[in-house]
Amino acid sequence: MAIERTAEEFMLVAEQICDMLSEARIPGENGVPSSSVKEGFRYFLLTYSIYIADADGTIDEDERDVIRRFLQTCPTVRDMQIMKRRDRIDENIMLQIPFAIQCAVRADRGKMIPNDMFCEQKAQILVDTIKHYGRMLLATQRVESVEGVGRHAAFQKMLENYLDEKGVLIPYEKKLIVCKKEKEEQPVYDPVKLEEAIAELDALVGIPGVKAEINSLVNLVKVQKKRKELGMKTVDISKHMVFLGNPGTGKTTVARIVAKIYKYMGILSKGTFVETDRAGLVKGYVGQTAASVKEVCESALGGILFIDEAYSLVVNKSEGDFGLEAIETLLKEMEDHREDFVVIVAGYTDEMEQFLDSNPGLKSRFNKVISFEDYNAEEIMNIMERMLDAQQYTLTEEARKYSEKFFRDRIAKGDRSFANARDVRNFIEQAVSHQAGRVVELTDATVEDLQSLVLEDVEKCDLK
Repeated sequence: MAIERTAEEFMLVAEQICDMLSEARIPGENGVPSSSVKEGFRYFLLTYSIYIADADGTIDEDERDVIRRFLQTCPTVRDMQIMKRRDRIDENIMLQIPFAIQCAVRADRGKMIPNDMFCEQKAQILVDTIKHYGRMLLATQRVESVEGVGRHAAFQKMLENYLDEKGVLIPYEKKLIVCKKEKEEQPVYDPVKLEEAIAELDALVGIPGVKAEINSLVNLVKVQKKRKELGMKTVDISKHMVFLGNPGTGKTTVARIVAKIYKYMGILSKGTFVETDRAGLVKGYVGQTAASVKEVCESALGGILFIDEAYSLVVNKSEGDFGLEAIETLLKEMEDHREDFVVIVAGYTDEMEQFLDSNPGLKSRFNKVISFEDYNAEEIMNIMERMLDAQQYTLTEEARKYSEKFFRDRIAKGDRSFANARDVRNFIEQAVSHQAGRVVELTDATVEDLQSLVLEDVEKCDLK
């Protein structure tokens, strides 16, 4: 049975269909194939917006906001009026079936798309997209435009008659559920790629304790998998994690690798990695935060959602702050999608303790805690050499000695502002900038000149 979806969800699928039609070079009724079906469909929707919204003689700001949000573009009212006259929209729009729908009909009738995930319902989905978009546009009008409603109904009827005539009109009860952007994937164990992901983890500089924890988890899962294959009882393994540590200690990098490890262990179906923070979850009005959290979680299904500085969700418990609402929604999403969704939260050690104490459900779900230690001077220099090598720069001996002393002193201060690898990256960026100011004056600069960072370049670096 079909399930009603929002106009935005239909549009996501419609654009995927347009891309399929373009790649397959499916022709329209005139026999001419197009490589830009998506752009044409978007332009049609813009002209249709004008046709519906301007039916009452004006296009107000609410209607323009819908156009902007839905199509990621919105000409000025004056430009739309020019389009209306130039393209004779009112006279012509009922005379021509949108090109994308023509192509989709041909593809559906001839079963021209191999392994078609939309089951020859592409034309119907495009028509439904127009229907839902028109409804959304009309719903924004402060005073309902009888003319606008009539235009939308007449156009929808014309499209349905066209699909019926071509034999591709789908009865409501048999319509495809189009909320999925792609076929469902099932977790698959891949021992070769798993070893590659573990090797990527082991190749990181430092963090021996972190590597040991992750490898221990991998071994545990492997053993449980073997027990299951032999019909033995298995234990539930908590997949969610807390990463504790200062900035620049590799938390995000390790989380990305864990996403790969979980995928190749057969725990997650996609291994996708989505990173967010408070700003990406908490909004300013009632109801917005829950919707925002759900949207972010859905984008990470089949993979890992990484929430950096998660403690910031609970730093402000004053009335009107929605951080706690974000946590409650997050916990519900973790429960609803527990089979194919992992959350990793990260931040400073003390602050993350406060975060875990803010809701009784957090500690029960995040019982795997991994601490990331600060890098020592030797590890910092190793990281610097790798970063420089990747960018084809080298340090002279004097520059290297100065840089090492610089970071030894910075580490010795025990300043919480020390950002480990992040500081190294900033240091290199400054040194490269200073080198550019020096080398640009050379009229016959050699490869060595362009690669070498000298003492003068690094002495000017300041990370305060």
